[in-house]
Amino acid sequence: MKSILFMDDDPSIRDGIAAILKLEGYEVDLACDGNEAIELYCRRKQQSKPYDAVIMDLTIPGGMGGRIAVSELLKIDPNVRAIVTSGYYADPVVADYSQFGFVDAVIKPYKIGEIMEAITRVTGR
Repeated sequence: MKSILFMDDDPSIRDGIAAILKLEGYEVDLACDGNEAIELYCRRKQQSKPYDAVIMDLTIPGGMGGRIAVSELLKIDPNVRAIVTSGYYADPVVADYSQFGFVDAVIKPYKIGEIMEAITRVTGR
């Protein structure tokens, strides 16, 4: 079973995406900010069960967002497969995501199909 780490500060988005991903057959862990995402990622890596993909919101008010979190994850695992999500489509990180360590980007508001397509591109599933 493929596993996804999904990070977003909005609990309704986290819960909604998790429910859909679980219905699609993914194992899903949720993080509300970059610190929690890094902690979960490290735990899974230590168990030799790394995530197949990480989906991270770029901006987390009052917390660590995706830009900093992905740079920290890349130090831990240079093979991390991270997808950035953001409503700020003109943000340089979204416009040129690969320069910031991400492997794909999805613009908010997104449809579940867009997230699923990004996961497929990243994981090959």
